[in-house]
Amino acid sequence: MPVTTSINSISRSKPVHLLLWVFQLVLAAIFLVLGAEKMAGAPPMVAVFSKVGLGQLLRYLTGGLEMMGAIGLLVPKLAGAGAAVLSLVLVGAIIADLTVMRDVVVQPVILLLFTGIIAWMRRAEVLELLGY
Repeated sequence: MPVTTSINSISRSKPVHLLLWVFQLVLAAIFLVLGAEKMAGAPPMVAVFSKVGLGQLLRYLTGGLEMMGAIGLLVPKLAGAGAAVLSLVLVGAIIADLTVMRDVVVQPVILLLFTGIIAWMRRAEVLELLGY
């Protein structure tokens, strides 16, 4: 049996499929708001990225990636890729929180858990996008 067939059969039960879509919708809303705050230059976001010290261009890049990942979560063929992008952004946020901000990382770790689950459960779509 091809890998994608076995992957699809695992994640296609109705309750799992519905639960994934609920997570995707909630996470898309969260990341659209977070991305929009960064792109709009909300003062708390400007302050955070100033403290990180890598410039405000990183704020725009992060906000753009968050918004693209959120939109990806809403498109069936792109949901896995969107979740993977958001997972990478969250890894960066966790590293920044631990090393520069010296802050508690509960929120990004929880978000990473959910985006990671979606990326894993939607990996067949990601492999299809990559031509595997």
